[in-house]
Amino acid sequence: MRNTLNEPAGQEMKPVVFCDFDGTITQLDVTDQILSQLAHPSWREIEQQWMQGLIGSRECLERQIALVDAPVEELHAAIDVVALDSEFSAFCKFARKKRVPLFILSDGFDYVIRRVLKRAGVDRQFKSGTNLFASSLRVEGRRLAPSFPYLPAPCAHGCATCKATLISTLREGRAPVVFVGDGMSDRFAVEFADIVFAKRHLLAYCRENGIACHPFETFKDVQVTLEKLLAPAPVRGYRQAVAALS
Repeated sequence: MRNTLNEPAGQEMKPVVFCDFDGTITQLDVTDQILSQLAHPSWREIEQQWMQGLIGSRECLERQIALVDAPVEELHAAIDVVALDSEFSAFCKFARKKRVPLFILSDGFDYVIRRVLKRAGVDRQFKSGTNLFASSLRVEGRRLAPSFPYLPAPCAHGCATCKATLISTLREGRAPVVFVGDGMSDRFAVEFADIVFAKRHLLAYCRENGIACHPFETFKDVQVTLEKLLAPAPVRGYRQAVAALS
């Protein structure tokens, strides 16, 4: 993991939290849900190419979404069965109360994310381009048209949304940087985080590569750890506080 703890030891604790969406904030991967129900089965072959590192996530999503052929009603039906992490709404309230900036960074699609968040009643807390950064999607009849507004040129990894660049830009000198994720699309982001919460594929990746992380099941686990981080302590500075969590 890249060491970003380079501010003075007495720096005031100002954490910032970045979260993946599919499979992290949601209980299921919404993009996979759409593809499994509405796309030609060959989307799985493209997924394997991405998992093997043969293509980037942008190319993967472009090719997969091109395989979707369904009316918008079926698209919405596929999206609307996906629930949020049972503790995410409470975590949003916690972050707002503690004045901890909370960002969603996702290779997934803003159209889908906003619909899921709206059904859960937390959509007003996230505004595209402000604290929600994701790939874009337009519905054109039975087809879907993706675009990628947060892919810097060039992105070395071919990401659909370059989470590493966004973290570097959006942190604005705050520390520690906290990242919460579950999938392979998060593996580049963890290099820019001081504290990582991981499950599923990301947890396996961190363990295989010797990256310190906190396993988690729900956002309650994340909140409990951050409460410890923010609690008054006899040590000064976030470096000591972060070290105390390990």
